[in-house]
Amino acid sequence: MGVRLPSGARRGPVAAGEGVRRGQPGTRGNRPVDHLPASDSECARPDHRQRHDPGGGGDPGRDRAVVPRPRRSAAGHLARSAGQRGRHSGQYAALAVLLPGRVHRADRAHHQLHRRRTAGRVRSDPAEGAPVSDPVLEVEDLTVSFPTEDGVVRAVRGVSYQLRRGEVLGIVGESGSGKSVTSMAVMGLLPASARVGGSVRYRGQELIGAPDKELQRIRGGRIAMVFQDPMTSLNPVYPVGDQIAEAVRAHNDVSVAAARERAVDLLAAMQIPRPRERARDFPHEFSGGMRQRVVIATAMANDPDVIIADEPTTALDVTVQAQVLQALETARAATDAAMVLITHDLGVVAGSADRVLVMYAGRPVELGGVDDIYYTPRMPYTLGLIGSLPRLDGRSERLVPITGAPPSLLDLPPGCPFAPRCPMRAEICDTDEPDLLAVGATDHLAACHFSADLDGRRPEDVFAQTSLDSAGGAR
Repeated sequence: MGVRLPSGARRGPVAAGEGVRRGQPGTRGNRPVDHLPASDSECARPDHRQRHDPGGGGDPGRDRAVVPRPRRSAAGHLARSAGQRGRHSGQYAALAVLLPGRVHRADRAHHQLHRRRTAGRVRSDPAEGAPVSDPVLEVEDLTVSFPTEDGVVRAVRGVSYQLRRGEVLGIVGESGSGKSVTSMAVMGLLPASARVGGSVRYRGQELIGAPDKELQRIRGGRIAMVFQDPMTSLNPVYPVGDQIAEAVRAHNDVSVAAARERAVDLLAAMQIPRPRERARDFPHEFSGGMRQRVVIATAMANDPDVIIADEPTTALDVTVQAQVLQALETARAATDAAMVLITHDLGVVAGSADRVLVMYAGRPVELGGVDDIYYTPRMPYTLGLIGSLPRLDGRSERLVPITGAPPSLLDLPPGCPFAPRCPMRAEICDTDEPDLLAVGATDHLAACHFSADLDGRRPEDVFAQTSLDSAGGAR
């Protein structure tokens, strides 16, 4: 039987729209009893679901460099390589950064969470007299091994680095080089059978061997992680908004309503359309790129000091990669966090990182600023990685591949692990593994006996070309 409406009541879409603006179910069915009504500022908008200013001309902080030196964002680099030249043209209009500082917050959620308003803030420049900040994360001589029936797998061998607030460190290397195991060791997520040595310090506090209760306080709160596969990172039977709200409440004494409002704000910051509505959807109702943005929103839920992103763009097309990378930069800029970006894509690192750590066979083989690594590599393996990349600028140059395969971590050679594949191999390489030493600039380190001989040399000068290209094969 139909419901009798009071005299003068309106029917149809107009009435439904008014109901939505008052926080009523509208046309989507009944809401839970704890569903929050729309705020006054939302009701004032013709379409309260739009959480950006259509005529605002973009974020005024978009052109501000968010790394120590001016650098084109990785998202912009990928967008241009996909043929989109306009900054806000076509499908790339969605890449305009919407920092949480520009997103509406309900007053109750704002006062209960006491969030740090760091979005869009210009960080102090040490060159202007401000002291250099202390490292927020220090990894020193980290080692990880796994005992197996066939022997001991030495997955990580002597990884060391420091991260300061706002800095981005890119870690690159082939599959099996120890990149992900290093990040899992930092987070304390390795299985009990793993043997972990060395030191991992967060603001001076040692994390290796720390009690589980203390690790739970830091993990997900002060140090957050974005995993490679968002589908396995999200619970398939809970709405994504509830999962983000759970992360908020795990580290903050706030109400369910405030946590859910924070979840909506985070989804809006990640450029999820209709965030209040989509917060009630399940992970399978999102595309792969949108799921990854949900995971990034969860990572930034508690304003972490460090974000570890483990190959966040794997198996995504170039357009979605650009969106995910922009979401990561939004998260980093909004929290002013340090970031570890783990990837095998040198193009991603070139546009996003301040420093680069190159890993091979479980150990770092080169560490330095992004310009030092790309323009003056001092390790043959790094030179080979750069030479094996196809160019996107139209110049037809032959690829220079690295022959062979990485060694087994069960049976590493006695000397340099790269020696069997290295064209500069000498007798000392088979007996002595080189240390990671400074070359040229004090912050540029390389593990090679002949790093000085690589100064000014190109990949084709060191590595042989493929037999196909040498024979003048197909371009």
